[in-house]
Amino acid sequence: MEFNPVNPLQRNQTVLIPRQTTPELDVDTLSHGRFSLAGEKPERFTLVTFYRGLHCPICANYLKELERLTPEFETRGVKTIAISSDGQERAQAMADKIGASNLRVGYGLTLSRARDWGLYISTSRGKTSIGIEEPELFSEPGVFLVRPDQTLYYGSVQTMPFVRPNFAELVQALDFVIAKDYPARGEYTGAV
Repeated sequence: MEFNPVNPLQRNQTVLIPRQTTPELDVDTLSHGRFSLAGEKPERFTLVTFYRGLHCPICANYLKELERLTPEFETRGVKTIAISSDGQERAQAMADKIGASNLRVGYGLTLSRARDWGLYISTSRGKTSIGIEEPELFSEPGVFLVRPDQTLYYGSVQTMPFVRPNFAELVQALDFVIAKDYPARGEYTGAV
């Protein structure tokens, strides 16, 4: 059987390239007004964390850790935001669940914009283990570090809710990145 590397169902899946400009990203936040990635002016990076939504218990634990570490990121010149396609009410319920006071929580991400960022889209399987209905369609997780000029430094996308990048390790990695002025990797797009 011949290997076909292009699945016709995934032709619209985007792959972001380090050192290149990321897609636009504009969403409402719960208590910080409108978020626009183009308008962000962090000292070093914006840490954009896409999460599945209120229905995901793993997301809640993951975002609790990001909330806890947001001050650590800030001391390294990194602004944080967590974004989902949930509406305002569900986003507020997630923010309440994780005790968000440091972390900006964005909501209303369109699925077309999620796909622009290379996120995978899943269909509902009904109620989750915590008894919350999944949306009909929603994006799977992704974590990105974006430079102030809106170029990609780091990216990770998942097809599943589990085994995500560890935020404590990312804080430690930033210390190395900053000390060594380490460049973004994975930028080569030529022939292989």
